[in-house]
Amino acid sequence: MTEIAKTFLYSLIVFVLLISLARIIGYKLLSQLTFFDFVVTITIGTIAATFITSELKGFYVLLSPVVLTMAVVLTGYLTVKSAPARKLIQGNPVIIIQNGKIMEDNMRKARYHLDQLLMQLRTKNVFDLSEVEFAILEPNGELSVLKKSQKLALTPEDLGINTNYKGLASEIIKDGKIIEDNLKQNRLTHEWLFNELASKKIDKMEDVLLASLSTNGSLYIDLKRD
Repeated sequence: MTEIAKTFLYSLIVFVLLISLARIIGYKLLSQLTFFDFVVTITIGTIAATFITSELKGFYVLLSPVVLTMAVVLTGYLTVKSAPARKLIQGNPVIIIQNGKIMEDNMRKARYHLDQLLMQLRTKNVFDLSEVEFAILEPNGELSVLKKSQKLALTPEDLGINTNYKGLASEIIKDGKIIEDNLKQNRLTHEWLFNELASKKIDKMEDVLLASLSTNGSLYIDLKRD
């Protein structure tokens, strides 16, 4: 077998192995890994890398990351085009709480314990399980939470109140420099900007860390040394 063929073969074997082990480990974000999980993950990656470097010779070792990158890109394309492949590689969302009831069987299948559930609920500002109608563990390890309707915060729509449009603020000055494209997009002139700065007693544009224009026309300014 040629070195190039060995490079492709061994790299793909390692790729499939790592994907399989990741699926076995379960639904966990990097931030949720325990010290034990972290050590095991690093060890697995190190063993896989050692295998490739010991089996391949010379510069062919450098070809392995290219093969792995190609495998990642192709896998991503495959998951977009094929639902079965997406289910196999990424997994499906798992219902953890349904109609206010904890689904113990689903938690067991996902290797997801109660402490993890309570921790992720707290990150969603939920400190009482009785407030939760649905909780779904996403394939990336995040927990999506829907509170019971009587526990949801009131919105202006609930009260029949009309609200004004609120879009994204536009950066006009960043780190002392004018963002010309944004200035033109908002149909503003340098003269207008200088007048705004002067009205706030700012003499040098270099002193401005950030100036952003809100959709209501007000200019927020933060100085570098305030």
